[in-house]
Amino acid sequence: MLRFLVRRLLGAVITLLIISSVTFMLFYAVPRDPARIACGKLCTPETLELIRHNMGIADPMPVQFWHWLSGIFLGREYPGFGNCEAPCLGYSFVNREPVLATILDRFPTTFSLFIGSSVVFLVFGVGAGMLAARKQGKATDKIASSASLVASSMQIYFVGTLALFFFVYQWQILDQPGYTPFSQNPGAWFSGLLLPWLILALIFTANYTRMTRSQMVEQLNEDYVRTARAKGLSGPNVFFRFAWRGAMGPIVTIFGIDMGVLLGGGMITEKTFSIQGIGMLAVKSATNNDLPMLLGVMVVTASFVVLANIVVDACYALIDPRIRLA
Repeated sequence: MLRFLVRRLLGAVITLLIISSVTFMLFYAVPRDPARIACGKLCTPETLELIRHNMGIADPMPVQFWHWLSGIFLGREYPGFGNCEAPCLGYSFVNREPVLATILDRFPTTFSLFIGSSVVFLVFGVGAGMLAARKQGKATDKIASSASLVASSMQIYFVGTLALFFFVYQWQILDQPGYTPFSQNPGAWFSGLLLPWLILALIFTANYTRMTRSQMVEQLNEDYVRTARAKGLSGPNVFFRFAWRGAMGPIVTIFGIDMGVLLGGGMITEKTFSIQGIGMLAVKSATNNDLPMLLGVMVVTASFVVLANIVVDACYALIDPRIRLA
C-alpha cells in the first residue's frame, strides 16, 4: 500500500511539472508583450520597464520558467513591488500582491461551496440511485430515473438565475447568496451558501443517481450476490453488505474527479451567484489580462485534480482488497 502511494505521488509530481511547463509556455508565448498585458491600461513607461525586468522578458523562455519554478521552493524578490515568500506562484502586478496569497484568501469560499454541495448531492444522489435499484422496474425507479434525466439536462446559469429571481427577489424565501466566514457567523455562512449548494447539487445529484442505479443493478446480477442469496442471507444484508460495496468503486472515481474540479473553483456557479471564490478569481484574471494570477489558478486547479485522484486511488485500495493485494 505504501509503495503504491509513493508511486502515485511521484507520478503526480511529474504530471504537475508537465502541466506547469506547458501552461507557462502557453501563457507567456503570446504574440503580445506579456509585461504590457500585466501592466494594465493605466501603465506608465517606468512601471512597464519595471514589470519587464521582474518577469525576465529579456531571458529565454526556459530561463523564465526556471525562475518561476524555483520561486515555488525558494521564493522571489520583485524590486519595486515587494517580496514573494516560498511557496511563490508569481506576483500579480494588477492586484499588487503575491498570487498564492490571493488564491488562499479565496480558498475558504470555494471550499465551503464544495463541502455543502457535496454533502447534498452525495446523500440525495446516491440514496436515490440505491432506492431506484432496489425498486427496479417499479414506479419509484421510473420516477427517479426520469427526474435525473431532466435535472442532468439543466444548466447552472439558467436554473441559478431563475432560483435567484424567485426565491431571493420575488418570494424572499432565501437570503442573498454570499460568503460569510464560518468562524464569524455560522448562521450567515449557511444561509448565504444554501441556494448555491442546492443549485449546484441539483445537477450533480442527477448524475450520481443514474450512476448509482446502473452500478447497483449490475452488482445485483453478479454471481457472488446470487451466491449470497442462495446461502440464505437476507435481502437488506445482500444489498448493503455486498452489492453496495461493489458499486462504490466507479462512484468514488467520479467523485474524485468532481472533487478536484469543485475545489479548483466552480466558475459557472460562482459567476452566477457572484461568490468570490477561486472560480470567480479566474474569470476576473482573464478579464483583466492578469497572466500571473491566471497561471497560478490553473496550476492550483490542476494540483487539486491530481491530488483528488491520489485520494481516490487510496480509497479504491480500501474498498477493493484486490487492488491492495496487487
